[in-house]
Amino acid sequence: MDLTGGFALAPSSTAAPSPPAPSDAVPPRAGASAPRVASVPEARVPSVSEGGRSQRAARGGPVGGRLRARPAVTELRLSAFAGHRAGAHALGPVTLFTGPSGSGKSTLLRAYEALARLGAGDPLDEVFPDAADCVPERARPDAQGRRGFRIGCTVDGPEGPVHLDLAVQAEPRLRIVGERLTGRGRTLLATALRDPGRTTVQAEWHTAGATPVTRAPLPDDLLGTALLPLRVAGKTPGQLEVLAAAEQVVVGLRSAFACDPRPERMRAPVPPGEGRLRRGCGNLAEVLHRTHTDCPRRHHRLAAVAGAGCAGPVTGLAVQELPEGTVRAVLERGGRPSTPLGRLGDGELRYLALALTLLTGPGVLAMDRIAEVPEAMQSLTLLADGLDRGLDGRQVDELLVLAAGIAADGHIRVAGTVGERAAAQARRTPGVTVVELTP
Repeated sequence: MDLTGGFALAPSSTAAPSPPAPSDAVPPRAGASAPRVASVPEARVPSVSEGGRSQRAARGGPVGGRLRARPAVTELRLSAFAGHRAGAHALGPVTLFTGPSGSGKSTLLRAYEALARLGAGDPLDEVFPDAADCVPERARPDAQGRRGFRIGCTVDGPEGPVHLDLAVQAEPRLRIVGERLTGRGRTLLATALRDPGRTTVQAEWHTAGATPVTRAPLPDDLLGTALLPLRVAGKTPGQLEVLAAAEQVVVGLRSAFACDPRPERMRAPVPPGEGRLRRGCGNLAEVLHRTHTDCPRRHHRLAAVAGAGCAGPVTGLAVQELPEGTVRAVLERGGRPSTPLGRLGDGELRYLALALTLLTGPGVLAMDRIAEVPEAMQSLTLLADGLDRGLDGRQVDELLVLAAGIAADGHIRVAGTVGERAAAQARRTPGVTVVELTP
């Protein structure tokens, strides 16, 4: 089998093609199939760009009208990635993965974040600095010494389910050797490595005009789907279909924020800044300084959530400006002295940071913002590895209920990992799906 993952574009096909398959990848189990992915509810969402709006108008579709839901990743596929083999996992509004150590919980979220970064235009070597660790352990190199891995996802939205599958060569040189974008049973984009001596892949995308397909080279270290809006003219119905599908995938992937609160970084006062929460949440006080002023309703709700998960009475969350020009956040205790956040326990700080993430949106998080799409029309996906780490049962319950309630309106989705005890609590929480992984 060819490691390049070569495959021909078949615009007239009525069946979704199989994902690209490098020769080193562990083959899927016999009879394994991906679960059916249901479409998400309807909502209003504009196109990702002005060009996209004009494309919808050209197709006769509603521009900013009532469309199916905001783009969201509804399935993650790890065909051959680290310890995962032939894995296909449906993602709902709140999906938590659990299982024993070594079952691949963290690896699964790592694959999701990698796809999100590729969708944002990050180069392959920055996304996979240790790509060899992603190759399945039992993978054997071919005659040219090549090994790799395969991942993919489904993004549901206005265009229906759109599937993206990647074959990545990790050795001897990191590169994307095969990419396939499919929707409505049609291959919309296919790439393959034709000349190993070049740093490009040969791409073909659906045109449906005088020429059925368009062929052009694309760089082998960037996601081709993310480059299509810059390469496709959008003059034929086929080109418009390709653009709409690519835009949906890019928006769905980019709308992700990986949150990993580090209590040891959250205790000291910090300088005021733009107020966008970073991954490790070390600037929590700075963000609370912003929400206290700019988002009073959300800030008030966060204070109520803090009272449910922090020890002692909590009547509010305040921010103090210190003489040296820094700010610190404090819990107000009614008639008692305020408690600086630096004095809280690790679990309380993690609880507050995760709750803040759930109660805010892309404008308050240090993530790749999609400026062309209004924040109210975007669906944020929170990636939380070890969601329950350091939390007690009460805090876990509060976060689960908060996540399920906020996810119900379609603006926030959650994909996380939890231990056995939190998984048992999650199974009792309406709106939360628990997926058990095995080594």
